[in-house]
This record gives sequence, C-alpha cells and structure tokens, in this order.
Amino acid sequence: MTIAPATAPAADHMGFVGVTTGSSSIMKVFPLWADILGLPTRTLVGHDLPMDADPAVYRAMVEQIRDDEHHRGALVTTHKMNVFAAASDLFDELDPFAVSCSEISSISKRGDRLIGQAKDPITVDLALNDFLPADHFARTGAEVIILGAGGSGTALSWALAERADAPALVTVTARSQDKLDHLRDVHRQHGTREDLIRYVVTPSASDADALVAAAPAGSLIANATGLGKDRPGSPLTDAAVFPEGAWAWEFNYRGSLEFMHQALAQQQQRGLQVVDGWRYFIHGWSQVVADVFEVTLTPDLVEELARAAESVR
Repeated sequence: MTIAPATAPAADHMGFVGVTTGSSSIMKVFPLWADILGLPTRTLVGHDLPMDADPAVYRAMVEQIRDDEHHRGALVTTHKMNVFAAASDLFDELDPFAVSCSEISSISKRGDRLIGQAKDPITVDLALNDFLPADHFARTGAEVIILGAGGSGTALSWALAERADAPALVTVTARSQDKLDHLRDVHRQHGTREDLIRYVVTPSASDADALVAAAPAGSLIANATGLGKDRPGSPLTDAAVFPEGAWAWEFNYRGSLEFMHQALAQQQQRGLQVVDGWRYFIHGWSQVVADVFEVTLTPDLVEELARAAESVR
C-alpha cells in the first residue's frame, strides 16, 4: 500500500505527516529555513492522513519514507502516538522518550538505519521556558492543569516533572480512563514523584470547567487536546472561569482556537496571560529539521529561524 504525498518530487525532500498540512505556516517557512541552514532541499511534502487512520496506513507511510532514497525524513504531528503503535517495529532505533511516551514525532535516516524520536518533551520545555518565569511555581504556589493526555499533554507533564521549579500539583485530564492509565505507566517508568500528577477523567467539558475554576491563582492551564486546530472546539465551555492571574497556554497557533478566544475574553477581567502555540511550533519544527539534516542548533540560530518564520506568519 502506498500513501501518496501531496506532490511527488524526484529530488530530495522532507516530509510532514499530519491532517491538514497544506494550511500550516511551515509550508512557507521551510524554504526560508533551508536557506538559513544551508539544507540540501527547500522542498517539504505533506502526507495528510485521516484522524485515527487504520494501522496499515501508518505502516505504509513509514515504509514509503524508509524506502524512498530521496525522502530525508519527516515530522509527525497529530499521528505521533498512532505511528508508534502501528509501526514502531519498522524502526532500527528509537530514543528513550519515544519508548517511554509511546510516540514518534521525528523520523530520520542515518545511512540505511531508520530512526524514530520523540522530540516533544524537549520542545515543550523550550517553549514553556520562553514565557514562564523560572521561579513561577515556587513564588506563587500555582498549579498546572493539562487538558488532554495525548502526546503533547504527556510531554508537558514529563517536562514539568523535570523542572527545577516544579509545581506542587499537575492535573492531567482525558475523556477516557485508558489514556490516563497509559500516562500513569509513562510516569511510573520515568520515576516521576507519585504525588506530583493527578489523573482525572473529564467526560464532559463542564467537568473540565470545574477543575479550572478550582485551580489556585496564577496556575498554568494548557490546551493539549488538539481541539481548535484539526477539529473545532475547546475542552472547556464558554462558562469556564480561569483562575486570577492564570497563564492560558493554547498549544495551537492556527485553526479555530476556541480555547484561546475563551481565555482572551477573560484576559482583562481575570488578569490572564494568554500564550498561543507559535513558539512551540518554532521549537518543534526546528528540533526535527535539525535532527533530519544533522544540524546543530544554537540559541542565536533558533532566534534567527524564529524571525524568518515571523515574516510569513
């Protein structure tokens, strides 16, 4: 079975595995980054797959990347946990994050070896440190609520557990118990302090509303569900009340962004800091591009890439 990309160039190219790749800013950003980094190609090819596709589809996509000598590697977004579940055995090497988090966000090649890595724990930490003060939790006693226990939610909880200024409590929500059970196993394998993470099933958005409303002032509320990007909606209702002085982090930077608009509607009244997913996008892509093309990133180089991306945002 062959998964046809949006275009099929004969020259070297990098792939982007997602749902609606054509509307991503990276399609305009990648050629600019290729020039800055001196990459051997300016071509990025989208592989659009439906949400929760059949495992055979994911395997065929990984095999296509592996077997095409012109395909240098790929970034995986929405499908990273499904790619691991369906095709992890096709990789010659998986990094510890990929194995522990059961996800693959970066596909690269080293000679005839296919490498899978999970970059999110690194990139989410970089993005978090871009906006949140280093002493925020110790100074305020704030907590964290992560709405969504998928790949991004898992990565954020992992990064918070490693943070020197760790919060007193991190609450992670999901619509079903099985996702939380998986996340609990990830944390157990990681050696995360048992009393740091609280796992809460939220069958409805109003259940999530109650958790957010009860959080201490200054808490970080993150939308890691994917809602508002590839699918419309928010994990909260419009009646949700954010804590005073909270940080509302919308992991998405494009789409309908309902969660971000809910936070913006309360920004002045509740003194909120509202952050979108743009820097997460920058770090996520730059880390994978560096991995695929074996580039060493410095903070100054990342800032140069960020400025270039801003020019076409």
